[in-house]
Amino acid sequence: MEPQIEDSLLIQRYVSGDERALEGLIDKHNQRLSSFIYSKVGNRSITEDIFQDTFIKVIKTLRRGTYNEEGKFLPWIMRIAHNLIIDHFRKSSRMPMFEGADSYNLFSMMGDDKLDAERQIIKDQIDSDLGVLIEELPLDQKEVLVMRIYRDMSFKEISENTGVSINTALGRMRYALINLRKIIEENDIVLTN
Repeated sequence: MEPQIEDSLLIQRYVSGDERALEGLIDKHNQRLSSFIYSKVGNRSITEDIFQDTFIKVIKTLRRGTYNEEGKFLPWIMRIAHNLIIDHFRKSSRMPMFEGADSYNLFSMMGDDKLDAERQIIKDQIDSDLGVLIEELPLDQKEVLVMRIYRDMSFKEISENTGVSINTALGRMRYALINLRKIIEENDIVLTN
């Protein structure tokens, strides 16, 4: 079976409510995506943050039904990770060497303008729709989710601000997303206009 067929089946299963399908997607692409991120940032903690953020964006897009099914899941998640890496370097005021030649040109061919516009639309929509739902989360989960998504803090920063380990912060984020999904499904909320 071709990889893209496998991905599309896993995506269909996840969208239909099978949580294990998402784990399958993450496991399948974990090594390649982690290696790619690490090769650019050279730091395990930052790699984990960017990896987690990549899949947060993947989950949001899949749940909203705005993923364009063309059998190109891996290039899509690599593009998301690449944007997050660029964001990371912009925030830390260090211009990455890879933004120059071959690597950047490869990603530039994937339609930056359309993707950036779509990312902004999705972010604006999520900001307005999810605010009320986030209030229903347990306090510790809400705190991590707000710090991560709205304040753009790294899991290391969240760990330092909340006095818990990075793994605990990651766990709270994971449970916040799971609980958010349950709230959305229980109330039959559609996060689109």
